Amino acid sequence: MIDLKRHIPEGAGIWWGQASAEPTPLVHALLDQLGELGRHRAFCGLTWDQRLTRELPEQLSLVSYGALGELRRVSRAGRLTVLPCHYSALPAMFAEGALPSDVGFVQVSPPDADGLCSLGVGADYAADAVEHTPVLLAEINQRMPATTGTPRIPVGRFAAVVETDRPLAEAPAKEPDDAELAIARHVAGLISDGDTLQMGVGSLPSAVLDCLAGHSDLGFHSGMISDGVLRLVEKGVLTGARKEIDRGVIVTGAALGTAELYDRLPDLPVHFRPASYTHAPATLSRLRSLVSVNSAIEVDLTGQVGAEVRRGAYIGAVGGQADFTRAASLTGTRSVITVRARSGTHSTIVTALHGGAVTTSRSDVDCVVTEYGVAHLRGCDLAERARRLVAIAAPEHREALSRGAHP
Repeated sequence: MIDLKRHIPEGAGIWWGQASAEPTPLVHALLDQLGELGRHRAFCGLTWDQRLTRELPEQLSLVSYGALGELRRVSRAGRLTVLPCHYSALPAMFAEGALPSDVGFVQVSPPDADGLCSLGVGADYAADAVEHTPVLLAEINQRMPATTGTPRIPVGRFAAVVETDRPLAEAPAKEPDDAELAIARHVAGLISDGDTLQMGVGSLPSAVLDCLAGHSDLGFHSGMISDGVLRLVEKGVLTGARKEIDRGVIVTGAALGTAELYDRLPDLPVHFRPASYTHAPATLSRLRSLVSVNSAIEVDLTGQVGAEVRRGAYIGAVGGQADFTRAASLTGTRSVITVRARSGTHSTIVTALHGGAVTTSRSDVDCVVTEYGVAHLRGCDLAERARRLVAIAAPEHREALSRGAHP
């Protein structure tokens, strides 16, 4: 067991990598030793670590860019501070000291012949945070692949290391249901050969990717990739041959998938880049073929998107949605928002956002897609937007929505 007291002074701000790149042994050591370490503030992103749900000590206050994965439960318990920021803002926030950055935990690949380690499947915000963190502790995992795109870290940069040989955490798997399959088919119809795609991970994005098997020369530039990307590469669909920048290369910040995806990464044309590149307006404005596909919790009748709060609880994030939708709509090809027409018995097309927060401006939304069809909003006034959105709402809610749109 690593003795963290030697490296973490009381009150120090800590951050660690997210998802499949989360350095779990170091995080668990922190939870085990907090009684001796005192109070700390820590930043983390998406996590699947249930210890943070079951055993979050009072001495540790968590902050994140959203309530993703197990952080949803932490949020519902009132133990999570969410910063409603664009993902593209994280690099500057680390540089300015606005986020905890005295000590960083990373999971890396074994050092190469020159003593250099890769951040592997989790460059994203970690690659930017490393530059502004004086003390780095590393889990060197024999199964973390060395990836291309982000400068490697000299092993001597780490104040201490823990060596492991464990499988990378796999993303929770869920088969798409009928509604998601219908949405995916509609979205696929909005994508043309040669487009460059951005989308997240999960059952719906996976279904969209599988619906694109008949397309050609698609590109990919996104914050995360999943096994669906691997399948399209194998079918010769994702070639990136027409991308305006990074031609022939899939650009991402993180991989969230299965062991098969992680094992295949060294042989794939994938570059892992920091958030300061993947989400930067200067980068995205050069992708004239960009089509963004993002999800919502609710959409109001003007096209405003809520993707953060449901029934009073913070369960989402601003994340990269606003970064990519604005770029896709303004300088790219098209921004697409997907939303299931119902949440339980409630309509997700609403007269006013119940969550109280606008994640993405209506001026950045070109299309909204539900299982009932596509509402093309670009160039439409408010009355026409409402009419088109009502038309793709759940049928049992359309009459009430129409009345609400025209009081």
